[in-house]
Amino acid sequence: MSGVPNDRAGSGSQGIALDEADLLRARLWSLLGTLLARPPSAELLSQLSGLSGDASPLGQALSALAAAAAATEERRAEREYHNLFIGVARGELVPYASFYLTGFLNEKPLARLRGDMADLGIARAEGASDPEDHIASISEMMAGLIAGDFAVPLARQNQFFTRHIAPWAGRFFSDLEQAGEAAFYRPLGTVGRLFVEIEAEAYRLAA
Repeated sequence: MSGVPNDRAGSGSQGIALDEADLLRARLWSLLGTLLARPPSAELLSQLSGLSGDASPLGQALSALAAAAAATEERRAEREYHNLFIGVARGELVPYASFYLTGFLNEKPLARLRGDMADLGIARAEGASDPEDHIASISEMMAGLIAGDFAVPLARQNQFFTRHIAPWAGRFFSDLEQAGEAAFYRPLGTVGRLFVEIEAEAYRLAA
């Protein structure tokens, strides 16, 4: 994959240089977090339309996301995001770890995440209204762990992924792929599902 839009440079805030693979991983987690936190702006849609992917399944999914971005106007993306994740009572999908793992919001998965956030020195974003186990928040945390925003070893990254992403994020992204309201977000679901599978295998091999 190439050209994933992100403002992350080639080293983390701890001054640790990232290799190209880790930089791309951090950018992709950050992109997932950005697109799942709020509807994309016209500027971001324009940037996404320039994405290029290789012949791998993930590269093809990124190319499909680029094509979807090129065909989507900002207001249409706003409506789709609202229908998918907000709705009148609730959206088609409920993008929280607690809901996917227990069927309810604000349950033990959120408490466990908050405990690990405290241990890692990760603070809740100012002004955030959603519980921290929203898929967008967890994706941004993962991006920060890889990019060196928090000084943790690879084993600690693995532990965070295994505890807070692996048990449910693949199912969420698969549901997003199949959601009736999804158009622009459908290929993002494919990107997310494939990326979670790749990350799980990489952490398994590194353990």
